[in-house]
Amino acid sequence: MNRTTLIKIFLRSLFIHTTLNFRRMQNLGFAMAVIPVIKELRLQQKESQRILTTHVQMFNTHPYFSAPIIGSIVRLEEEQASTGEDRNTSAIKQSFMASYAAIGDIFFWGALRPFASIFAAVLIYMGLVIAPVAFLLIYTPAHFWVRVKGFIEGYRRGKKGFEFIRSMDLPSVAVKIRWISLIILAGMLVWLSGGGGYWPFIKAPGIIVKLTALATVMLCFLLIKKGVSQMYIIYGAVVIFLLFSWKGFLI
Repeated sequence: MNRTTLIKIFLRSLFIHTTLNFRRMQNLGFAMAVIPVIKELRLQQKESQRILTTHVQMFNTHPYFSAPIIGSIVRLEEEQASTGEDRNTSAIKQSFMASYAAIGDIFFWGALRPFASIFAAVLIYMGLVIAPVAFLLIYTPAHFWVRVKGFIEGYRRGKKGFEFIRSMDLPSVAVKIRWISLIILAGMLVWLSGGGGYWPFIKAPGIIVKLTALATVMLCFLLIKKGVSQMYIIYGAVVIFLLFSWKGFLI
């Protein structure tokens, strides 16, 4: 497969979510992405129909991990066309898409995006206009790198393309990012409590306010130890901050 064709396939994979439907989810986007394979290999009509029929079946995974799967499937289709051996691409797609969907949801939706949002919110409170840019600089390079590198490794390794995703150990990284998010929220809590004005009903010296903030952080730690999801704590903290920022709530 020449480099130009691979670039075309990858670029098409970026738009896999534009054809999302409730019947077969991302199937049309997947089939559209592999069409250059048919053109490159100059397959017979029967073989072309087989590929398109296979890839318009149900497919649904995290959009950022679609490129690694497509890369693996492209390599397998290429091998099948050259050797004539059945590579069972449909079964491999099914096995990849479920695990990749879970990893993507945990890392991108559950950790990285909330972290980037919290960081941007801190910059907004500081009055810095670069907050939206900061969000993009944190979030965009990470998911784009996973797409590009995942596609390359998927094409290079074929059905063993999952080894690249597994090597990154994203679920463990997600846990660390969530802890960092909680630390940022705790720091913001202490910072806002400096003058006591953002704590309801508190007219005490600054040391009391800071101890109250520290107690809140410890409460979050205990909730995590009890098995409460870090996401619930983060979103709960956001709701509390919004309530505290509403002047009518403090009157």
